[in-house]
Amino acid sequence: MFSIRHCFAYTAIFCALAIVAALIMQHQFDMEPCPLCISQRIFIILVGIFALLGAITGKRRLWVFISASLATVSAIIGGSISARHVWLQNLPEDEVPTCGPGLSYMFETRPMLDALSLLFSGDGNCAEISFRFLGLSIPAWTFVCFVALAAIMIWQMTRSRNLALS
Repeated sequence: MFSIRHCFAYTAIFCALAIVAALIMQHQFDMEPCPLCISQRIFIILVGIFALLGAITGKRRLWVFISASLATVSAIIGGSISARHVWLQNLPEDEVPTCGPGLSYMFETRPMLDALSLLFSGDGNCAEISFRFLGLSIPAWTFVCFVALAAIMIWQMTRSRNLALS
């Protein structure tokens, strides 16, 4: 059985590998990320950071609980963004929102809240499916990963009860 620290470490490594895979798809296969893809990357990174924190502080009950809680919240938010992305991809063509300007343009010309709103809500670009594996799109696989990450972190929180209080 994995120790709490090992489980956190493997989770952090998984998150790092997921980001590496996303960057390879972007730079080697010219799959430009849409705003929702970028949002999902942010939350994968956050889960990885909190898991790394848990790996470092894995002998202290309070820190294990805090790390796992923050990672769980990040995974739930990321999973929600992935679910919205999958929903956009499955809309009928006439209901897909219109494509907006590029994200860098939005951040340069619009107020920060407007740009962040686009980042987390997506646009017509997010409805395109450029790749499928075993019948699922990349956002659908990302959703599966977020669900698994949340489950692992919830399991870590329950395991933290067995540690000495510190």
